Parts: sequence; structure tokens; C-alpha cells
Amino acid sequence: MTIRRRDLLVGVAGAGMCAFSPGFTAPLAARTHTKRSSGGSLQTYRRGFDNQRIPDLGNGTFLNPVVSGDRPDPAILKDGADYYMTFSTFDAYPGLTIWHSRDLVNWRPLEAALTRNIGSVWAPSLHKDKGRYLLYIPVKAKPQNDIFVAWADDITGPWSDPIPLGLPSHIDPCHAVAEDGSRWLFLSGGDRVRLSDDNLSLAGAVEHVYDPWRYPSDWIVEGFSPEGPKIHHVGGWYYMITAVGGTAGPPTGHMVIAARSRSLHGPWEHHPGNPLVRTESVDEAWWSRGHASLVEAPDGSWWSLYHGYENGYWTLGRQCLLDPVEFTPDGWFRMTGGDLSAPIAKPGGGAAVTHGMPLTDNFSAPLALGSKWAFFKPDADEAARATSGNGVLRLKGKGAAPSSGSPLLLTAGDRSYRFECDIELAPGGRAGLILFYDDKLYCGLGFDAERFVTHQYGRERARPANPHGGRMRMRVTNRRHIVTYDTSGDGGKTWHRFDRGMEVSGYHHNVRGDFLMLRPGLYAAGPGEAKFRDFRFTALED
Repeated sequence: MTIRRRDLLVGVAGAGMCAFSPGFTAPLAARTHTKRSSGGSLQTYRRGFDNQRIPDLGNGTFLNPVVSGDRPDPAILKDGADYYMTFSTFDAYPGLTIWHSRDLVNWRPLEAALTRNIGSVWAPSLHKDKGRYLLYIPVKAKPQNDIFVAWADDITGPWSDPIPLGLPSHIDPCHAVAEDGSRWLFLSGGDRVRLSDDNLSLAGAVEHVYDPWRYPSDWIVEGFSPEGPKIHHVGGWYYMITAVGGTAGPPTGHMVIAARSRSLHGPWEHHPGNPLVRTESVDEAWWSRGHASLVEAPDGSWWSLYHGYENGYWTLGRQCLLDPVEFTPDGWFRMTGGDLSAPIAKPGGGAAVTHGMPLTDNFSAPLALGSKWAFFKPDADEAARATSGNGVLRLKGKGAAPSSGSPLLLTAGDRSYRFECDIELAPGGRAGLILFYDDKLYCGLGFDAERFVTHQYGRERARPANPHGGRMRMRVTNRRHIVTYDTSGDGGKTWHRFDRGMEVSGYHHNVRGDFLMLRPGLYAAGPGEAKFRDFRFTALED
């Protein structure tokens, strides 16, 4: 028996989805790519923009991830026939890009909702209440952490300036409306706090309302860490879905648990089948699965969105996964997608539609900040550094290296890829292409008019002679963590292999912390502005 009701969406976490650009269409690639996962199962991806893998297989099934690359802590909102989703964006700005879908499988980015740097954004939530869209935004920042709220009358904005709520000790908020009409924000650790009727300020003190289910003491986890509560009202029950076991660390740690109550005020009873989702072996296709939400599909079926690390690819960050849900006659539910290594029937079936966006950029239009490109830890006026149009990106130099220069980065979701660009220096300036985790861990190749500079382990190293002068075409290939560099002085007709390669499988959270991913990008340092032309990204079938 499956419950198919439409009284969901009391406190569903936010989700972003991208609208289709007016006048822009791109056919899906018919070619597919088949490989065996580490667990031995066949994985066949369809290919889209820039040969990027896409989930919709075009035959009524899909293959996870539904949004690849670093898309952690998915926050999903059903708004009529539309679905919106957003993710943690940490130190990338503009941040909190809203994504859009009509079928939960194919997603496209809209605009970023957060343009002002208020800190590192962790696990936001997106809601709609009284006709107004709401974003609750927890940040790690100095002088103190906090949770902010922003609102908009339209999902595409403009969004209000974020308002601090004064919650320095909690993360992972989720908005919920009780049966008596009161508004609440559920928080990490089993706590909650009452909100004002307009949802924009606190109306009480934080209170503890729930002690999460505990896993057996001999399980291999990162830590208890109860977080990511999601509240859903379905069929007369309030369901609370929580993550425990830690977010990264051992692949078997992060997991999904649930509880329910007839009242939002409790008491809460644990799901008898806890945990509902947990990676049990390092041989599985997806590691550290957790931070789940429920959502009803267009055909009335139920699904869960959560994140996980791809087997062997912590460098890609936590990717967005879609798992079918079945409600049982006793009013509980379960996830039915197994380890998510195999294709799954799409919600309602249907033909494949355009998914994702091209990462290639010819810089003929204003720079797509937020939807495609983002700065790392930008200053308030960072956007003024970049001017794009007529085939040229002009990027003012900042700092002496990527570590001090707020590089301009992309989120790439393939295990292997190549990117290249024509780069022209300003007198005395430096520029290059990089693979960037954070300002302490990155690699890449840069140059000035006389010499190259290699970026290794977050440090600037050898400086061999540059035979090309102040302009060259540069190419970076990341093939399953093996990185090579090539340069060209004739616009890419002839390539020269640079003699320092890298292995980057350790450029990830379990080495450096902060839950980020290894991102391709570009930087400019020193005086003047560098000019970038014809940026091309190509996913490689590995």
C-alpha cells in the first residue's frame, strides 16, 4: 500500500532548480557510457553538455547522482508542479543557487539567492509559507556563527538581505508549522525554537524536544552528530528525518534515521527500521549517505533526496542522490533503492529533457556568477573584478597566488575531465588554471612573462622558463585523479606537455576538513587584469 496524499510540505527543506534559459535549447547526447562500479554493478550514463554525465537514461529510468559534483545537504521544496532545490555552498559566492525541476531527475540552475559574503554556508533550508519563499542559512563565521533568514516574493528573487536570528550554537535549520498554527525552526541536536508569525525572528528560547535513535556501539562511524532534521506532514503524521553518524570520515558512518508524532510538539517515537539508509561496505557505489528529505513526485509516488560520496571520489564532494520511498500500511516508510548503483524507474516515466548546464564559456555574455562561476571567499566588491563580453573575460589581479586571490571556480561532477583556456597577461601580472580545494590545498599551473609557476599541495614551487611569453593556451587534464598540464603558443595547434604532473586523490575533506570539493578554475594575480578567452570544458569517459 502506498500513501499518495498531497498534504505534505509542512517544513519541507529547501530545494533549488534551474529554469530554462529563454531561447536556449540543447539536445541530449544519444551516446551512453558503460563501466563497472567498484561494487561490480554496471553503470551506464547518458552524456549531455560538454559530454558531462547526466542521470536521465532516456528510457524511463535514471542513474544516480541526479545532481553531480559537490551538492551537499539538499534542501527540496515542492511548489505546485515545480520543484526547487538548493545546497550548501560554503565559501563559494554568489551562493545558494536555486535549481529547478519538473520531474525530480532533470535539474537546471536558476540564479544564486545569496550574493553578500556572510560566512561559510552550511546546510540551508528552503520553504514557502504564507506565499513567501524563505531561506534559512546557517553560517560559520567570525566573530560568531549564526543562522540567517532571507525571503523573496518570487523564487528567482530579488532576495532580501539576510537577517541574523541569533542562534550561534546550532546548524541545519528546518521550518515547520504545527497543528495549532505556530511556526518553528527545528535544529541540530534534537532542538527547536519558536518563530514569529512572519518567520523572520525568534519568538522564544531554544528547547530540547527529541533524543535521536542510537546505533550499536561497535559500528564504525565518525561520531554521533545528530543533525539535518527535516519535518514532513504526511497522512496525519509528522515525520522527523535526521542524520547521525557523522558526515564524512568512514564510509559507513553517515546514516538516515526517522521518528514520528501525531503532533509537532511530540512525543516522538523512533522508526522500528532505523537506520533507513546506511552504507554498510566500502564496496558500495555510494559512501556516507545521509541528510535526507521526503518529497512527493508528480505521479503521487514518494521519494527521498540526500547526499553521498561516490566510491573512491571524495574529491567530488557529496553528490545529490534520489531514492524511491514506499509507505507501509502501519504508517511508516522505507527507502527502496538499495545501494543506488543500478538504474531506477523515473517518477512517472516520461521522456528525457535538458539537464544541467554547459561549463564551457566563450565569454560572449556577462559572466554567469552564481549559476556557473563562483569566487572563493570573496570580498564585498569581488564581482567588480570580473568583466565578461565580446569573447573576453577580464579578471583583475588579486593577491600573489591562488591562496590569496579569490580564484574563480566551477563545480564539475565527472570523475575525469579536461579544461583549457587562452590566457593573456597584463604587464607584470600572473595567471593560470588550477584545481582548487581551498586556500591551503590546490594545484595547477601559472605563468608570468618569463617563467612558469607550479602550484603543488597549496604551495608555489618550481619556476621553469616560459617559452611562450605573455600569452598562451593552457590545458589541464584530470583523469581519475591523475593531473597533467599542456601548453601551447599557437592557439592549441601544437601542445607541449609540462613535465610536472600531480596525483590529487587526497585533495578532500578527510585530509583538509571543511566539506569542500576539488574544483577546476582560473586565477589572476599581481597588477593589471588578465584576459581569458575560449574556456572549454570536456568530460572524459573513463
